Amino acid sequence: MQIKVSEFIVNYMERLGIECIFGMPGAHILPVYDALYDSPIQAVLAKHEQGAAFMAGGYAKSSGSVSACIATAGPGATNLITGIANAYADRLPVLAVTGEAPTYIFGKGGLQESSGEGGSISQADLFRSITRYCRVVERVDYLPQVLTQAANALLSPTPGPVLLTIPYNVQNELIDADLLDSVSMATRATPAIPSLPMPPLRDLARLVLDAEHPVIIAGYGSIRSGAHGSISRLSALLNIPVASSLKGKGIIDERSALALGSLGVTSNGHAYRYILEKADLLIVLGAGFNERTSYLWDEALLGGRKIVQVDSDPGQLEKVFHAEIAICGDIDATISALLEEIETRIQNRPDDGATATRVAEEKRTSNADWQIFKSGFSLAEAFFQHLREHFQREAVVFDDNIIFAQNFYDVSEHTNYYPNSGISSLGHAIPAAIGAQFHRTRPCFAVIGDGGFQMCCMEIMTAVNYAKPLNVVLFNNGTMGLIRKNQHQLYNRRFINADFVNPDYASLAHAFGINYKKITQLSDLDALFDTFDLEHTINLIDIEIDKDAFPNYSSKR
Repeated sequence: MQIKVSEFIVNYMERLGIECIFGMPGAHILPVYDALYDSPIQAVLAKHEQGAAFMAGGYAKSSGSVSACIATAGPGATNLITGIANAYADRLPVLAVTGEAPTYIFGKGGLQESSGEGGSISQADLFRSITRYCRVVERVDYLPQVLTQAANALLSPTPGPVLLTIPYNVQNELIDADLLDSVSMATRATPAIPSLPMPPLRDLARLVLDAEHPVIIAGYGSIRSGAHGSISRLSALLNIPVASSLKGKGIIDERSALALGSLGVTSNGHAYRYILEKADLLIVLGAGFNERTSYLWDEALLGGRKIVQVDSDPGQLEKVFHAEIAICGDIDATISALLEEIETRIQNRPDDGATATRVAEEKRTSNADWQIFKSGFSLAEAFFQHLREHFQREAVVFDDNIIFAQNFYDVSEHTNYYPNSGISSLGHAIPAAIGAQFHRTRPCFAVIGDGGFQMCCMEIMTAVNYAKPLNVVLFNNGTMGLIRKNQHQLYNRRFINADFVNPDYASLAHAFGINYKKITQLSDLDALFDTFDLEHTINLIDIEIDKDAFPNYSSKR
């Protein structure tokens, strides 16, 4: 039986397990939309294509599976770019399907033509550096091979976004429906630890057991691997403190005795100081050691210490430092195998509680910068304390702001915390949180500043249109906070294009048809958490902060 290519593409997405596709229709992609009409895939209408790409990324983060976004040719596709770039940086399996002008008018100046011919923009070239696979489908005869390559990129151990751009006339061509069976959609394979030679594992066990003050640094790779349990067991067995990268928050319960908290230039500095003063071995598990985590690649953080590294991505191994042992493999499987190796040698490392005492003492120690930070942002601190107390399980937090949560929010393995990493695009949190709610409805919080809010606030209506519960936590200071901070500290208070006038947020919430709560004092937070339904409704929570209170990073600069 022959079917249209547009229907073939939709059937392909169904086989990939895609349940939602986020986007906006346009003339050059309507054949695919028409095929979606009869599909179980839910087509979600966003307010802007950038929001659609962020929604797809949020869905992929929440589900761990392939997600999708869709747009028409020209401006529809180019509006996806920031969201797709973010997915590329975060290694998210996002399929982007875009339309294109018909091939028979390539080079003739057709409306929204993006073929790269005749002086038009090249839509595919714009995406080529931010996708794992990118293809303009100009012919039907090789479509199954194209779709196989796309699936390989989406389902690989280190996935990334894929762009398929399909000219309008090709979408309407016919193809044998049975050819879909020839498309390979192998399940995602993960590097297996059984193939790991025993000497590295034994060497790793020896290094860990010989160390007097080892420290685990766990990153997002540990969370992707589901290594919460194995890392907690290793920490408890050998009394090893655990620090996390920003994206690794929650790999162990941050309220536990051996949790050092988040390591990074915008953090409180507890983990940094402990490592400098105590650590003789760093066990780096799925942490990329980027600019934030490494304190701008501070040599003192790694100097004079042995390092071992485990990562499922070979490209991360020894990227920025030399390791005594570097293992490419699944983190959970590797640590589980390490535990078996260690347990054959010891039952438990004797400990008088000294390690936990040292960790607790470090957490009690704070410098003047930290005290200024806490006093300047007491409402932010109180909000995250309330959030932790009232939603100890199942909460989902998408965070544009980062600095407050990194320092004030104790995340556990039961909380899904997603900081705005990737390319750190402002405005990400709201659409990403909405996308996650299409996978599974849970208490969900989008934390954002008022500058970022105005980049994406129209997507609140997407949540309204589809009745997706959401709490938008808005830190309101009438300025681009990080820009104002830098201009205050580095540019002699020469403020330019940082400050702005906000809308009346109460009226805006009323126009959206959602609930609104203004927070100006601690009692307002008590009322919010005691009286508002933060699980089943859409709420705008407006927290007032001082524009002239600046975070002081605990870094060497």
